[in-house]
Amino acid sequence: MEFLPYIEKKIAHSAEEASRILNMWRFRNERIVFTNGCFDILHRGHVEYLAKAAALGTKLIVGLNTDASVRRLKGDSRPVNDEQARALILASLVFVDEVILFDTDTPRELIEFVQPDILVKGGDYRPEDIVGHDVVTARGGEVVTIPLTEGYSTTSIIEKMK
Repeated sequence: MEFLPYIEKKIAHSAEEASRILNMWRFRNERIVFTNGCFDILHRGHVEYLAKAAALGTKLIVGLNTDASVRRLKGDSRPVNDEQARALILASLVFVDEVILFDTDTPRELIEFVQPDILVKGGDYRPEDIVGHDVVTARGGEVVTIPLTEGYSTTSIIEKMK
């Protein structure tokens, strides 16, 4: 079996590209979980966070900031890995069902499009401060925070490498 085509099918480069699979999941009454981030250098903290997020539902969608979006948020030295590499790595995780790239500074438009049942962010956020909180709760969905794994961050990895 060739795995790369299977992994690549899990990457949507726009919300519109993801609409077919979202419609199928909704028809099957899947419980859709959404989270987002840059995921520049994938590390243990990311894997634990995503695994816990996936366990909250039946399908996990990861909104991934494009390179341009990461640069606006983190500065010109980021991302370390380009969006295609980051998307492929995320899509290769067995518990990630779809990766959708977004080019805006926040994932609000993507959350409005996806209409997830559960919106997840790290424990460094308060649920009511999470972008899209109002969108999800207005539909009766949940907003969940997951504690971060201490000692793991992309910034600390970059600092170690210097």
